[in-house]
Amino acid sequence: MKQPLLGLTVAACLSAGAALADTSVTLHQATDKGPGDAVGQVTISQTDYGLVFTPDLKGLEPGIHGFHVHANGNCDAKEEDGKMTPAGAAGGHLDPENTGKHGAPWGDGHLGDLPALYVLPDGTATQPVLAPRLKSMDQIQDKALMVHKGGDNHADHPEPLGGGGARVACGVIQ
Repeated sequence: MKQPLLGLTVAACLSAGAALADTSVTLHQATDKGPGDAVGQVTISQTDYGLVFTPDLKGLEPGIHGFHVHANGNCDAKEEDGKMTPAGAAGGHLDPENTGKHGAPWGDGHLGDLPALYVLPDGTATQPVLAPRLKSMDQIQDKALMVHKGGDNHADHPEPLGGGGARVACGVIQ
């Protein structure tokens, strides 16, 4: 299990680089009728090492989930191909450089590609993740923060966008 080590690493980064600014984002269930019940909050801290996303979420399916910043600050459902897509108005992953590819949070690809979110067997997520390419809150202001069903391999192969699934929770970063 590498999760505890990652937590210690992120905690060390927070201690070594004093937080410069914090914001809290409430995430809601993504439904085909629009945002649903709140599932908790994610605090975003600006540090010398990049942005740290610290979740305090509950009621999620246990396991690894894709975690991304999306291009639009809107978590409404959107009709696509005659079907309502939960949080579809959030658009795709934040990609201001138009790379057109999904990648690792520390490599090339979408700027909105974050480390995966780990949800414990009790449905809670509290493990912070570091996004070293995101340096300031200005980069993600008025964008959506999204949790996807299923994992994320940080590549477009064998499936696009890391193989993650449906949008399950969304909140707007303000």
